[in-house]
Amino acid sequence: MSLAYAPATICAIATPPGRGGVGVIRVSGSDLQAFAAAIGGGRVPQPRYAHYGDFLAADGSAIDSGLLLYFPAPHSFTGEDVLELQGHGGPVVMKMLLARCVELGARLAEPGEFSKRAFLNDKMDLAQAESVADLIDAASESAARGALRSLKGAFSQRIDALTDGLINLRMLVEATLDFPEEDIDFLQAADAAGQLERLLAALGEVQAGARQGAILREGMHVVLVGLPNVGKSSLMNALAGDDVAIVTDVAGTTRDTVREEIVIDGVPMHVIDTAGLRETSDVVEQIGIERTWRAVERADLALVLVDSRDGVGEAVRAVVARLPANLPRVYVFNKIDLVAQPAGVTTQDGHPAVHLSAQTHAGVDLLKARLLEMIGFHGASEGVYLARARHLDAIRRAKQHLDGARLGYRQIEILAEELRLAQNALSEITGAFTPDDLLGVIFSRFCIGK
Repeated sequence: MSLAYAPATICAIATPPGRGGVGVIRVSGSDLQAFAAAIGGGRVPQPRYAHYGDFLAADGSAIDSGLLLYFPAPHSFTGEDVLELQGHGGPVVMKMLLARCVELGARLAEPGEFSKRAFLNDKMDLAQAESVADLIDAASESAARGALRSLKGAFSQRIDALTDGLINLRMLVEATLDFPEEDIDFLQAADAAGQLERLLAALGEVQAGARQGAILREGMHVVLVGLPNVGKSSLMNALAGDDVAIVTDVAGTTRDTVREEIVIDGVPMHVIDTAGLRETSDVVEQIGIERTWRAVERADLALVLVDSRDGVGEAVRAVVARLPANLPRVYVFNKIDLVAQPAGVTTQDGHPAVHLSAQTHAGVDLLKARLLEMIGFHGASEGVYLARARHLDAIRRAKQHLDGARLGYRQIEILAEELRLAQNALSEITGAFTPDDLLGVIFSRFCIGK
């Protein structure tokens, strides 16, 4: 992007808060040799060489000892001069060393400012910069691999290829606009209609991969609902593989929502166990039931638990009737071990139904597989990249405009405008076309030191 940019020197602790064997302070700016000499005892550091020694205070006393590394511009993470001070990971020592960097003229970095500078200095595009934070926050191995693919530019390359195709098609359309008196039909000769269809197909593939990546990044919120004592907490424990919820034979044991994050085939799922839904005079239980309905409103998927001995009666139907109409759901017929039924998958009122025993774990794997199907996850293939809501929105808008271009193909002015808007939407993903206020929102969500 090569924006005109005169940066101040910034510094931050780049390692997590708390105590550790090693702590790292990162400094980025211009002409940092003198800075490094002041804190490193007068030595001018060699590029990309680990210098061991003391880190000095203003009076020459040692603050700490460790390694000093110097990465001169433009061959650094930010594209500026970068120093890394690797000392002992105690919080007091790190704060003293950070204060010394401020004394030498640096200011404390804002969240995401190092990655923002890397973006502004063309070291990475916007999607790659976001993947730095996604890699740090990855909740599963599949999510980490998807974030790393994005960081290495796989997602951006697909977007860039689509953008290049749009630019080529736009040139043909603009030529037709600029020279309407010419007898040559530029669009037909260059198979513009075919190019547009191929772009739509390629965009559909990218959209499918991005949706899978969004599931890997965000996970799904699954809420367990049902009457008291149908085994919601037992199922929660079976899915989590641990005793995270209290299980008793007493109806109303669960009086508040219990949340647990589990990972199924690399997909993070936020499972919420709720209070049993029934009429009660117990004030505490009433509060738990109110929280249950609030959890249902925010859920992506509901598991409706039913006691296999009782089936779907009027009380269960009353619970189901209160669920949001557009909330996907799976009926779970629990306690099949008590009625000698086999585990299996059927349907109930047009929705999937899984028959299982949370106690013996029979059929629990069937439920896990059904959950993945319900959210549309088909496996973390090499074509999956971690995607954010803004990426999905940009791809959706680009597809809308390409669909508009297809409909308006015979009207050259409409075709040209729809192609331009599609290109702008895609360019927002990598930052080739990004309003400044959008940059501020994106990088403010990073951690300090990245």
